[in-house]
Amino acid sequence: MESSSLEHALTRKHLTDDINVDVVIIGAGPSGAIAASLLHQQGKQVLVLEKQHFPRFSIGESLLPCCMQFIEQAGMLAAVEQAGFQFKNGAAFRHKDRYTTFNFTDKYTQGPGTTFQVQRGQFDKILADTAVSQGVEIRYGHSVNDINLTPGLTNENSSILSVTDASDNHYQVTAKYVLDASGFGRVLPRLLNIEKPSNLPSRSAIFTHIEDNITDADFDRSKILISVHPTEKDIWYWLIPFSNGRCSIGVVAEPHLIEHYQGDLESQLWQLIKEEPGLNRLLANAKVVQECATLKGYSANVSTLATNQFALLGNAGEFLDPVFSSGVTIAMQSASMAVNTLIKQLDGETVDWQADYAEPLMLGVNTFRTYVQAWYDGRFQDVIFYDDPNPTIKQMICSILAGYAWDSSNPFVKDSERRLNMIVGLCQQQPQAS
Repeated sequence: MESSSLEHALTRKHLTDDINVDVVIIGAGPSGAIAASLLHQQGKQVLVLEKQHFPRFSIGESLLPCCMQFIEQAGMLAAVEQAGFQFKNGAAFRHKDRYTTFNFTDKYTQGPGTTFQVQRGQFDKILADTAVSQGVEIRYGHSVNDINLTPGLTNENSSILSVTDASDNHYQVTAKYVLDASGFGRVLPRLLNIEKPSNLPSRSAIFTHIEDNITDADFDRSKILISVHPTEKDIWYWLIPFSNGRCSIGVVAEPHLIEHYQGDLESQLWQLIKEEPGLNRLLANAKVVQECATLKGYSANVSTLATNQFALLGNAGEFLDPVFSSGVTIAMQSASMAVNTLIKQLDGETVDWQADYAEPLMLGVNTFRTYVQAWYDGRFQDVIFYDDPNPTIKQMICSILAGYAWDSSNPFVKDSERRLNMIVGLCQQQPQAS
């Protein structure tokens, strides 16, 4: 007993000793785990600090094919493929009696065309556990309470983070660089006061997991289903099938469109589902297996994405909207881009974080932004549901829906707003097939 107590005390002392590393990563979700693995591959000393304990619930279960290249780069592909997640090859959209699909293997951009629909608790733990198996240190239950960024422009700068563990022990970490992968926790934006309002309207989501009991033989479990409310085109629903007979189901709308529905979150969700006949029919025998949750005013932005001392990854920097499942893709893309720039800095090269990281990252984020805004003002819905699309244009749009929003050879990426308006005009000029 005394030996065990002594071992525990020594372990606790080790965990709470002040330490010095190359890179501290705040958050062990997809962007944090990918970044940690990529940095470890390059021989950098990395410490990941995660406030929660895994597995833990997280929204964002429908991955995009673009994610797979980053998972493979991080040496995590085999672990993900062996987990038994639901295969995904595209997206389906429905509004009233109109139904259309996008096959992600029939796209303009080269790269993976299939991916998975995942329970994020399990998925995130697999990525984090794989990073640990590779040699990365992750400390769960450890919260970053403060950060002191040293001034100057040299590569010798260091930042000091004040950390508290789950037992309320305090210690400091000194790092040459800090990556914030805290997602909606947005640790550095809060501590550094660099949050700013999003230019997107405030919207709310209500969501849960269900035992779906879907009996419709035509229902395609290999695709996310996006349904639009029959009379309020600003209201849309996601249905993400899992491999275990369950689904993630959610509804998104501006708050004033939800407020008049009575009751608790579950009651509000099902009232809204019943107003969409196709979804209501699919889910006639569904049973809720998880308490409903809500996310309000989720769109966010910052004044600074990166400096020579820190960079924000994924949702810690900017979150747009869940409509095209871009969140995890942006998270992984940002992790890869940030690591590429950071390795150069740590190796003594001069880098420009604005030109080398922020601007290239925002190319894809702003591409997604174009189509998110056009979804809600109705223009992109007109394109999605057009009866007779040009096959090449559909492939270009499909690439963006598959996550390849950084492929500047795609005209609908390079010149997204003008190209979108052009095709919207064509759709409006030509009569729809009856």
